[in-house]
Amino acid sequence: MQESQEAHPSNPLDEVVAAVSITPAQKTPSQLPQTALLQTPREKLHLCEEKAKSYSSRHEDRKAVQELVRCVALARICYGDCHWKLAEAHVNLARGYLQLKGLSLQAKQHAEKAKEILTNAIMPPYNDNTDVFKCSVELFHTLGRALLSLQKFKDAAENLTKAERLSKELLQCGRIIKEEWTEIQARTKLSFAQVYQGQKKSKEALPYYQEALEYIETSRGGNSLECVPILRGLAGAEQALGFHDTSIDHLIQAHLIVLSGKPSPEEATASAHCVARAAVTSGRPEHRGVAEQYFQESMTNLKAAEGMGKAKFLSIQDEYCHFLHVTGHEEKAASILRESLQSKVGVFGDLSPEVAETYRLLSGADLAQGNHSGAHRKLKKLSWTKVVVACSQRVARGWSKVVGESRGVAQDRAPTALGSSECLQIQTLLYGPQDKRALATQQSVDALSKAPETAVKPKQSPKAKPAFCTGGPQNTVLGKARPPAAD
Repeated sequence: MQESQEAHPSNPLDEVVAAVSITPAQKTPSQLPQTALLQTPREKLHLCEEKAKSYSSRHEDRKAVQELVRCVALARICYGDCHWKLAEAHVNLARGYLQLKGLSLQAKQHAEKAKEILTNAIMPPYNDNTDVFKCSVELFHTLGRALLSLQKFKDAAENLTKAERLSKELLQCGRIIKEEWTEIQARTKLSFAQVYQGQKKSKEALPYYQEALEYIETSRGGNSLECVPILRGLAGAEQALGFHDTSIDHLIQAHLIVLSGKPSPEEATASAHCVARAAVTSGRPEHRGVAEQYFQESMTNLKAAEGMGKAKFLSIQDEYCHFLHVTGHEEKAASILRESLQSKVGVFGDLSPEVAETYRLLSGADLAQGNHSGAHRKLKKLSWTKVVVACSQRVARGWSKVVGESRGVAQDRAPTALGSSECLQIQTLLYGPQDKRALATQQSVDALSKAPETAVKPKQSPKAKPAFCTGGPQNTVLGKARPPAAD
């Protein structure tokens, strides 16, 4: 839950004190421009507001939030504790915490503080001040979104309703123009849609997504980047309702908008990946071409940015292999998985779910082709490697001496005839022997071991040893063990 992930919100006064505190290094007059020393608090407040907007536009979130905290301190200095400008500063800081850092509890606290200030501010001479009511609209909307992030859906809907009703009254009274109201409506409708979507009520969320898209297209244009989150939310609701064609169309529309904004390779990858996953989720043959196209596009973007050995690339590649397996291209999927195995060991480690899953999928590919012995080897392939990972290299070398083998560290890492199953051992170490994944793999191993072609052959009786110092050639050199038989 988010409450456990976030730090407990501090008192707003603590943040203000930290914002205005000056360290000894900052007190040196030579380090401060003369213009900064002569600025009034209101000029500094305006400067901090502009800096916060600039940092936010450049995605420098930490600096933007720092400036917003300073704005709260300066607003209190300039206007006192009961002025609507102080409430506005708290609302802006709440929005910054929510949008830039994802800290819903802190956002909720500052929004509630702003609400307390505005309660005292809406009285003569402020009862006819349009700015106070605009601030109230932002307050209710921000508080509603913070409560939405905390999954308090009923309280969130109540605050969003207040924001919607108040903005409509301001429009009717001529306090705001139609364009301002349209932008407010777009944000409010999107938030309402997310409230319903958060409660798994996709049917109720769908019309709100559609209205939000209409409003944002009216105010910003159909190619605005602000359409992207709405289109993705709309696609999610349509997918939940089984409208896969329109869902994929909306995701492709969002992807084209993202590409028009000159995104980073990571952003382009995430956008293409969304389309590919939606096409796979539909399960329809007519969408397989779309899935193939956008899987390839997402992997190409990541390959150019990070290379083939990064975690994100390998994760998308695994999804692509799942798709190939489902659509009947087991050989191609198995080939890609074999090539990726070494990279996964390097990125995730030997004892990782990703490596275990790769062995499982490779065994499934062998089984689908009727290669029972190959599938059995994948699930129950005797390997020393995993023992070395589970233990230290010193213990591994000691064990080598116990079993009569003498080899270096590199040879300790090589597969031998000692150890236990690849997939089964990894899953047992990761999840425990009673986990359903380990039990399912154990059942597969047991079933395959009973197959005729994988049944264990009876051991032959040992041949009589030749007499000591016979004239026959020796196959081993003194001090070295016989190399293990090839798997």
